[in-house]
Amino acid sequence: MLSSHLRLVPTRVQLVRSLVRNPSSSFMDLKALLSSLNDFASLSFAESWDNVGLLVEPSPPHTVNTLFLTNDLTEEVMEEALRKKADFILSYHPPIFRPIKRITWKTWKERLVIRALENRIAIYSPHTAYDAAPQGVNNWLAKGLGVCTSRPIHPSKAPNYPTEGTHRVEFNVNHTQDLDKVMSTVKGISDVSVTSFSARTDDEEQTRVSLNCSQQALMQVVAFLSQNRQLYQKTEILSLEKPLLLHTGMGRLCTLDDSVSLATLIERIKRHLKLSHVRLALGAGRTLESQVKVVAVCAGSGSSVLQGAEADLYLTAANLYQAFLSFAFSYYCRVTKNFPTFMPPPASAFITWAPRLVPKAWLLTGPREMSHHDVLDAASQGINVILCEHSNTERGFLSDLRDALSVHLENKINIILSEADRDPLQVV
Repeated sequence: MLSSHLRLVPTRVQLVRSLVRNPSSSFMDLKALLSSLNDFASLSFAESWDNVGLLVEPSPPHTVNTLFLTNDLTEEVMEEALRKKADFILSYHPPIFRPIKRITWKTWKERLVIRALENRIAIYSPHTAYDAAPQGVNNWLAKGLGVCTSRPIHPSKAPNYPTEGTHRVEFNVNHTQDLDKVMSTVKGISDVSVTSFSARTDDEEQTRVSLNCSQQALMQVVAFLSQNRQLYQKTEILSLEKPLLLHTGMGRLCTLDDSVSLATLIERIKRHLKLSHVRLALGAGRTLESQVKVVAVCAGSGSSVLQGAEADLYLTAANLYQAFLSFAFSYYCRVTKNFPTFMPPPASAFITWAPRLVPKAWLLTGPREMSHHDVLDAASQGINVILCEHSNTERGFLSDLRDALSVHLENKINIILSEADRDPLQVV
């Protein structure tokens, strides 16, 4: 019996080794996957208010065999991810946005975190980084319009640029002033880089001093220069901006190669988004046969992005998504009796206080969705408006994303698209 057992050991070891070394077993280390995802669309493109990147991380080391794509990570979607043995969930919308003070079984978002950690599933959200990316959500949305050229409505700035500091300060020092003392003083200020060169002003040889500095250092530089009236009066202060990225940013302004009627464009959009209905506000003096040449689009919450854009048509989401979230939260408070202190008494009529339940500080502080009054303002200017529900302008992008990520990640991992993910609102 003993000798038989000893003969089996090498076989078992050999089997384990073959599983590890088998090239057909595709997986990626979590850190390598995160690096590749950032190469695909840098998180630096995301808006400052957003919560992007790795939100839930299992204890290391963590390898990923199956990446699961969804627009919204709900409990139903989490159940699907568990059934399909996902190791990594890429949720376009961040399931965690505001800080969580405790992890209990009380709320659905806390339960998502618990289920993810218990089952060693990482959760990652790109959100507005994918909105801004050249191959991202807004470019996908623009594809439904037909052949067109597009540019970002609000271009992103380059995340890195060789120039140091936020401001540039320039001034001249003439021969009667102590150049060495000036240079020594400004070089002694933290976060300051200094260069100097010869300059001729009013037929007088002078030294031009140029320095880059941070906002904090600027105040010290100005305080020093203000002590010398001649220097201070000829000082120039420039604000340094990083260069704009021509194909990256929020929203898209799309110019069609050929003008089409509004009716034709509506059908194209419905076909692209796979919707049977959209909501339309005709601009003043417009009809369904009016020609459309320029379209401003913004997936999701686009009101503040589109505001002021010169176009024949605005395509974005309506305000029902956030209204639904507010309503859902108010219903939760009502059922659990967990009323925030700013709530009116429970005896108040539910419908009357529901819209006031969630204060502005609790909502996303980024772009807002198009409201009733936003639509009226646009229509009064002759701009047609097409509204779809929030995630209907985003969810279809995931199919393109799956294909693009498969190529970018060289098919090293399985990529699955959620079947349970859907917009919470339906037209009935």
